[in-house]
Parts: sequence; C-alpha cells; structure tokens
Amino acid sequence: MSRTTSPKAVEIIKRKSIAPTFDPSMKTLMRIVKFMTEHQSEGKTQMALDTKLNYARLAKHIVWMEKKGLVKSTVKDGKVLIVLTSLVEIFQK
Repeated sequence: MSRTTSPKAVEIIKRKSIAPTFDPSMKTLMRIVKFMTEHQSEGKTQMALDTKLNYARLAKHIVWMEKKGLVKSTVKDGKVLIVLTSLVEIFQK
C-alpha cells in the first residue's frame, strides 16, 4: 500500500501560495535543510517525522523556501518531490 501526501499539503505546494503573514521558523528551516542534505532519497513522510512537522506546516515551509530559491518542488501522482538548489550549497560552505 503506497502512501501519498495529504491533499491539503499537495494543494499548498501546487498553488505555491502561502499567507503573506507566514513567518517561518528558522529552527524548522534548519531542520528541513539538514534532513535534505543527509537523506536526499527519503520520502516526505519521513521528512515530516524527522522535522517534527505535520504535512501542511512542512508544505508552507517548502513553498517559502522555494520562493527564496532554496528548493525546487514538483508534484507528480500526488507525491511531492523536493530537491535543494545550488544556492543552499553556497550557504553550507
């Protein structure tokens, strides 16, 4: 049985829109980047568990990061695929 991301989280990422008042947590952003650099092939369920976020909150942070050019996300068959951009590698050095 395959798992897919919740419809609300997929919709947030598809629309790539978050409330203008959304203020991301720096601690959460660091956990997301750390997870993505250490576990590039893991699924979003594991990312949500390791970053201690529900899918909707994770999706909002991902959209915020995408608007800043830190990640690139796509939705394919109800699954969210996220990759770090080269901009993140510059910050890590």
